[in-house]
Amino acid sequence: MIIRRYLVKQVVSTSIVVILLLTLIMMGGRLIKYFGIAAQGRLDAGILFSIIGYRLPEFLTLIFPLGFFIGLMLVFGRLYVDHEMAVFNASGISRHRLTRLMIPMTVVFLLIQFGLMGWMSPWGLRGFEALKTSQAVRTGFDLVRPKEFISSGPYTIYAGSLSDDRKNLKDIFFYQRTYQEDKPDVLILAKEATRIQLENDSANVVDLVQGRRYEIYPGSAKYSKAEFQSYRLRLENDKEQEFVNSSAEALPYKELWAKIDDPVVESELGWRIFVPFSMLVALILAAALSEVSPRQGRYLKLFPALLIFASLIVALMALKTRISKGEIGMWSYPAVLLFYAFAGFLFSRKQKLGPKLRQHIKRVKS
Repeated sequence: MIIRRYLVKQVVSTSIVVILLLTLIMMGGRLIKYFGIAAQGRLDAGILFSIIGYRLPEFLTLIFPLGFFIGLMLVFGRLYVDHEMAVFNASGISRHRLTRLMIPMTVVFLLIQFGLMGWMSPWGLRGFEALKTSQAVRTGFDLVRPKEFISSGPYTIYAGSLSDDRKNLKDIFFYQRTYQEDKPDVLILAKEATRIQLENDSANVVDLVQGRRYEIYPGSAKYSKAEFQSYRLRLENDKEQEFVNSSAEALPYKELWAKIDDPVVESELGWRIFVPFSMLVALILAAALSEVSPRQGRYLKLFPALLIFASLIVALMALKTRISKGEIGMWSYPAVLLFYAFAGFLFSRKQKLGPKLRQHIKRVKS
């Protein structure tokens, strides 16, 4: 049908533009953050775009429904502003029929979302984990730059100079803060240091030469001092680094079904199965909330409608957290989706229900 092709073309083109803009905004901020980590020396700059590529499907799982909803709102709003909806109504084509014409296109978007959440996002997270393992976030002496104080977690490190291969350092200053009241801070001054690579060990290990080691108790004048000719220092990699294991979010469907008794797995499985149906809810809400008069402009109801649809996404995310704690079952996902769909139907019927309610009130008063 010509009308369906016309509407589908408008919605798809508008939604793609919105999705691209939202992706650029969100991924741009993330890329800037990664550049900051790379500038500190904690991340190899050569893998930045690989990280972004692996994380992109995860971001699209949230951007895609929002972009689709905004595209629907803009297209439906333009139909009202440009009097096209009045022409359709005069031709015997109601708003509800136009909504039904767009169901096949919405199902296509739903399947794309299902693929993103079910396969692409877990694949990206697994690839990211593999990349993180091979290109580990650098800590400790990996951060050292000549004649600069570098802080990493509880460590502060300074080196007067270092070799091109970063294995030999001179004029070392090392300070380690403690987070326990009964443990002292450690200060080490050394003339030289040589980095040691141990097999099957990701820690930073250095052999210090000709130096002094101080144990300082914060808030007290108490301290101890020891001189050494050779001292081996071992720094564990930061366990609270940003890149953490994605656990259930990275598991394929087969492994999720095998662990369905785990509340975290149940939460993730329900998230992948039911959340794509938010596309259908987006169609219902957009058709109901986009109605404006030509003088109002198509952007009048865009922001309130965005808040309503965003509340749906937030509600689903909150459910995911509660299900992962075992407080409720994963069938709460479809319950929330049905609630918003029902609300959309009520909004779409307001033109018919409103006059009837007013007439009923007048009859009661009289």
